[in-house]
Amino acid sequence: MEAYGYRDGLRDGLPIGLGYLSVSFGFAIWAVKQGIPGLELVLLSGSNLTSAGQVAGVTVIAAGGLLVELALTELIINLRYALMSVTLTQKLHPQFSLLQRMLAAFFITDEIFAVSSTRKGLLTFPYMMGLGCLPWIGWTLGTALGAFAGTLLPAALSAALGIAIYGMFMAIIVPGAMEEKGVLLAIGASVGLGLVLRYVPVFSFLSEGFVIILSAVFGACVAAWLKPVRGEGDA
Repeated sequence: MEAYGYRDGLRDGLPIGLGYLSVSFGFAIWAVKQGIPGLELVLLSGSNLTSAGQVAGVTVIAAGGLLVELALTELIINLRYALMSVTLTQKLHPQFSLLQRMLAAFFITDEIFAVSSTRKGLLTFPYMMGLGCLPWIGWTLGTALGAFAGTLLPAALSAALGIAIYGMFMAIIVPGAMEEKGVLLAIGASVGLGLVLRYVPVFSFLSEGFVIILSAVFGACVAAWLKPVRGEGDA
């Protein structure tokens, strides 16, 4: 069976890296406006390759949330990466060591998982490093450029560019919602509860972090109850 190498990973990761570059630029401008210092923002992006997780984390931090809120928010949002990593273990080359698995897991994102899972050959450590290298560079570099621009651009222009991060989320959820009713149901339930928790006065004691946590869990539970994903052997 064919085994992919480092150059193959770089080739496959280049389009992802270019996409991350533009998205992280908008993310950084938005985050700077939330009061996150530029240097800390770059360190955050360099050590965490997760767009949704970083947006949620910055939201909790900017709102002065508790550490437990931040931890639970990141756990719920990023738990899917653990499932993706477990799935990819079935395609790893036998020479993959435990340390190499841990390093490769750092680079697992939705896009990287989608690309690597479609490869018919074995996934080698050099391939996974090449695949994750350019997306990581793109995300970190875009954050650095956006953080710098966010401190120099006029407020109106910065606000306009900051909308790009929301456009990215729309691009992620809309195709899935159009294809799967369960996804649409989960989104609708999460948004519905989020609006209730945010604007109904009796829930005003809830912080931004717990609103995100409760909404995400509620949406997932509603979709799992009403639109469960059945296996091939299920009736």
